[in-house]
Amino acid sequence: MSTGAAAPRDAVDLDRARQALRRGAAVVLPNPAPLTHVVAATAPRTVNEAKERPSGQPVALWAHHAETLRAVAEVVALDAARTVLAGRLLAEEHLTLLLPLRAGTPRPAWLAPACKDGRVLLFGARWQPLRPLLDEHRVLYVSSANRTGCPPAAGTAEALAMFPATVAVLRSPHALDDPAVGSPRRATTTVAMHPDGRLTLHRHGAQDRAHPHPDDYLDHLRAHYAVPGRPEQPLP
Repeated sequence: MSTGAAAPRDAVDLDRARQALRRGAAVVLPNPAPLTHVVAATAPRTVNEAKERPSGQPVALWAHHAETLRAVAEVVALDAARTVLAGRLLAEEHLTLLLPLRAGTPRPAWLAPACKDGRVLLFGARWQPLRPLLDEHRVLYVSSANRTGCPPAAGTAEALAMFPATVAVLRSPHALDDPAVGSPRRATTTVAMHPDGRLTLHRHGAQDRAHPHPDDYLDHLRAHYAVPGRPEQPLP
């Protein structure tokens, strides 16, 4: 009987990550700096189990598919201009965004895992190298790539060490996947949008870290994103 150490675990290529998602498994996916890795699956329970937390805990919905975003737009308590603005924040800032839900409006069953306390949680990062994998799935659930009590994985080696072999880890499409290179990595900033268009900071993260005060990042958003059709009225 061999007493040697087990062979080191390797990250997988895009094809193997695609196969894992297709069969319903969780996959850890990289993001460009300064973002950390995430864990995604086609079922919310799978994401939570990969993270070793209660299976019914809310997760974010990955806002990567146009049809899914159109369906979300039907149930949020935002006017047309604010809904367009939310889409821009997701696509351009790559935020995680909390949007208010319209009370009494029926919601698709697949949206429920991303809803809590009258709001829906949308994850906006859409890295181009991941598009061939993401575009296959109209609905994907996502959360930071960490086990309970641990910070999110900043690089491939951290993800491989943190998650079991049942959770595939996609190899970064770029060689410089070293958290020691460049600025420290963080999970996405989470911003809440209210029905009247107000923006509040829900969770610190990568996007707001360069701003001395949280309000400075919100000021940046207010200065750069006007309500479509009413450019003379900036966000309050």
